[in-house]
Amino acid sequence: MPSAALARTFAAAGFAAVLAGVLAVSALHVLPPTAAISPIRRTISEYAYFETGWVFNLGVLVLAAGSLAVFAALAYARLVRPASFAALGLLLWSAGLAAVVYFPKHDWSVGPSTHGTIHRMASLVAFVSLPLGALLVTLMWRRERRWRGSVWLTAIPALAALAFFGVIAGAYLLTPYTGLPWWDVIPLGFVERGLATFEVLTVLALGRWAWRASAGPRDGEVAAEPVAQPSNG
Repeated sequence: MPSAALARTFAAAGFAAVLAGVLAVSALHVLPPTAAISPIRRTISEYAYFETGWVFNLGVLVLAAGSLAVFAALAYARLVRPASFAALGLLLWSAGLAAVVYFPKHDWSVGPSTHGTIHRMASLVAFVSLPLGALLVTLMWRRERRWRGSVWLTAIPALAALAFFGVIAGAYLLTPYTGLPWWDVIPLGFVERGLATFEVLTVLALGRWAWRASAGPRDGEVAAEPVAQPSNG
């Protein structure tokens, strides 16, 4: 199968999987028993504690798989080199999501735990690596007129995700001054859901970009150069 056809196939599959994963996790916000969880104060990972936790786990894993499909579409569309920092960021996002499921959230009120620490670190890696990887992709193609719209559609949610993450990082750094646990300083559930929303929008923007690239240039457009020369991705 030609690379362009593979790129379209992976882009479509990734887009569908990402939407399916988001739909599964979103349903837990309105269906019992997890509908009682405050979306303002409580984190998304707490859905895994309930009997419907398998829906959360499945949704996150499907999201991770869809993100991998989008990465494959980007590679086949020659928008990203598989051996690059941009690719590493996108792959770490999927790996982090899988680790979040394998190492569930821990109740820190009963003391520290290894799996809880891994869960927290995996979340950190996932939430930071995706927007950074996506921004590296936009930097590589920012001068290409054909991709100007795709660059902005990807960069805006990626930057918004980093801004939401900055709120969490700021709360943590201010702990010595507030005298409160960092998760009580901010509406953590709301901030995390805002962060997750923009992370997903970033993946969808990358999937759209890969689909457009695989369709070839429009009339009057110049085809994008192969991914070979950028040094910052």
